[in-house]
Amino acid sequence: MALFKRGLRINLALQGGGAHGAFTWGVLDRLLEDENISFGWVSATSAGAVNAIALAAGLAEGGREKAREKLREVWAAVVKAGVTDLMRVNPFLYSLTRSSAMSQMTALMSPYEFNPMGFDPLRRLLEQTIDFELVRTRAPVELLIAATEVASGRPRLFRRDEMSVDAVLASACLPTLHHAAVIDNVAYWDGGYSANPDLVNLARQSPVGDTLLVLLNPIYKPELPTGAREIAGHVNRLTFNAPLLRDIEMIDALREEEARGWGPRLRRRNPIARHRFHMIEAGRYTSGLKPETKMKPDWGLFTYLHGAGRTETHKWLDRHRGDIGRRESVDLVARFLRSPVADHIAMVEAEARATGIALPAPKVQGAPPAGPQASTSRA
Repeated sequence: MALFKRGLRINLALQGGGAHGAFTWGVLDRLLEDENISFGWVSATSAGAVNAIALAAGLAEGGREKAREKLREVWAAVVKAGVTDLMRVNPFLYSLTRSSAMSQMTALMSPYEFNPMGFDPLRRLLEQTIDFELVRTRAPVELLIAATEVASGRPRLFRRDEMSVDAVLASACLPTLHHAAVIDNVAYWDGGYSANPDLVNLARQSPVGDTLLVLLNPIYKPELPTGAREIAGHVNRLTFNAPLLRDIEMIDALREEEARGWGPRLRRRNPIARHRFHMIEAGRYTSGLKPETKMKPDWGLFTYLHGAGRTETHKWLDRHRGDIGRRESVDLVARFLRSPVADHIAMVEAEARATGIALPAPKVQGAPPAGPQASTSRA
């Protein structure tokens, strides 16, 4: 059995994704089982922020097992509160909760019209399950919870010592469903519009040199959406992935500067160039789910994604535990910035080689049809 060094520390970068954030719950649940791994800073957005605050609160209250209990408590409470409490305020909306008319209605009416009192079931849920004073004073992790300033579109990062229910609500405030979150006379919308999650400040400021990114949204979906709901879901995915791509482009630019000879001076000035990144993806589980599943609290979906998160984390630990503190285990540029079509073709070819499946010969315009001698199969 391989021997691993003890006391491994990682930062966490938790992407938003509504109900699909139950995958991240599974990731954290599995990591908390591993006594050899501890957490440094947590950068999070929207559903990721809910997971982050539950993790921080549980660790502050009673350590790893309490954090696992707190995460389960929060996700179970999401099911009990969910959309239904909001709908009970307005009986007209309650009749729409089980149909596609709900998404159509939110496109035609603002939350200031269908929810004039600004009722938000997430507020009550968080107030009942999270001790924010304890988080501010005793949580062993630093927090970077992202929200988006409505007026400017710029990201606002709330730190642990200023953490509140309003900060988490700001990070998870979808403007089609909720009134803007107002903190110190500044209005905020969902952090996913500006940082999903913030990688640059995390890598620049955290003293821990490794960050595990938990990615919920698929990076690449080749299908062309043609239906109204599919198009809206695709636009939403592109919108909320854009800030992450921007951060990765910045990280890549800084690394290229270092490679061009700015080396030691750049590393002293900006540790981003030498930060080590790792990643666990939910895409194989979430890419086949309909976009509206992000908005429907369902315990069956939650347990499925929770189990998927645990499984992927277990596999990641088996493969990459030894990389923590030594080397990064994901090439962000190749994974996010290179042509996804080329990557997809390369992946198919690699799988074909591994399994011995023959691929058809590439078609060349003007070339005669390939005969039996042109087969690409190998004995």
